[in-house]
Amino acid sequence: MLQNTGRLAGCTLFITGASRGIGKAIALKAARDGANIIIAAKTAEPHPKLPGTIYTAAQEVEQAGGKALACVVDIRNEQQVGEAVQKAVEKFGGIDILVNNASAISLTGTLETPMKKVDLMLGINLRGTYMTSKLVIPHLLKSRSPHILNLAPPLNLNPIWFKNHTAYTMAKYGMSMCVLGMAEEFRGQIAVNGLWPKTAIQSAAMDMLGGEGVDKQCRKADIMADAAYAILSRPKDFTGHFLVDEDVLRHEGIRDFDQYAVQPGHPLLPDFFLDEAPEMLVQQMEQHGATPAFKTPSSTPAMPSSSSPVESTFDVIRTVLNEDVVNSTQGIYQFNLSGDHGGVWFLDLKSGSGSTGQGQPASTPDVVMTMDSNDFSKMFSGKLKPTLAFMSGKLRIKGDMTLAIKLEKLMNRMNKAKL
Repeated sequence: MLQNTGRLAGCTLFITGASRGIGKAIALKAARDGANIIIAAKTAEPHPKLPGTIYTAAQEVEQAGGKALACVVDIRNEQQVGEAVQKAVEKFGGIDILVNNASAISLTGTLETPMKKVDLMLGINLRGTYMTSKLVIPHLLKSRSPHILNLAPPLNLNPIWFKNHTAYTMAKYGMSMCVLGMAEEFRGQIAVNGLWPKTAIQSAAMDMLGGEGVDKQCRKADIMADAAYAILSRPKDFTGHFLVDEDVLRHEGIRDFDQYAVQPGHPLLPDFFLDEAPEMLVQQMEQHGATPAFKTPSSTPAMPSSSSPVESTFDVIRTVLNEDVVNSTQGIYQFNLSGDHGGVWFLDLKSGSGSTGQGQPASTPDVVMTMDSNDFSKMFSGKLKPTLAFMSGKLRIKGDMTLAIKLEKLMNRMNKAKL
């Protein structure tokens, strides 16, 4: 871990979305220096599925050696942001650092993304970042070491990062454009930079998106906290950079990155928006003797012979269907397959003991998955991780994303049945 140097002692940090995850990890890192932390987030009451509130985070900050101010803030609400900024100035005498961490995500296509979701992502990611920056900047201009740090990716215009989730990419890149524009606008006055993880970071959102078992392919939020600490410790002329956590820490002399892994030694899942494509990461891992979590060993038993790999896959699916699977899933799936063994298939996990077959389901499907038939067989046999297939554009999903994630549990059952 990167050692604290005391560089942020007495500094006041305004951190959005700091009640949990990366935001809280950055808060605790700064608190160990004796910094003042404004925890600006929405969660005032315990959430049934998500850990922590602004008040529990504030307690942790003070236990770590810092001072805390918990503010209930929806960063889409200008009045709430403005009041939190004013409270921060009154309590601590000013603001030195702004960390724009709060973000919303929905990895859905254009036709599947309700405008309410579009408004949410644009409102939090883009407008919220811009507005919070606008309201905090007058105070940063009075600081001796002012910084804005946005948790935002480099502006990678490769279409692969747009085609499956245009609205999310637009919203997230809005945070990146704030870095690009404000760094130039306030050059010499305020350092403005972006920070993004090289790999997936363990969080409640990642658990939702990646499904069961994804955590072992992640790093802990501590790596982002250490990288943020290194950036915020630099002078204000260090500005306009889009930085990746691992690169920042290598520059600081860190060489042991296993210490940040949820499961040390386990291959890691690459994050979105970086140039290194998921397929390339697999190749690099294999060259170094690793077996990526999203690809099974070559010793995995082959599927039983049938007239086609797709039919073989559905033969094995039938062997693991039962009422428990149906009761825990409650969804109808349609698979539109292209390539060598193309066709339309269905999987009904909504009634009886479940059923499957060729053609469209009798009822409207809850989830429609479109992909190449060979990739379909690989995915159900465990040779292609669904998360990787989705991230790399091999799998397109329309409909209920929660039900799509549930399907991965069925795949795990099939792997145990030695598909």
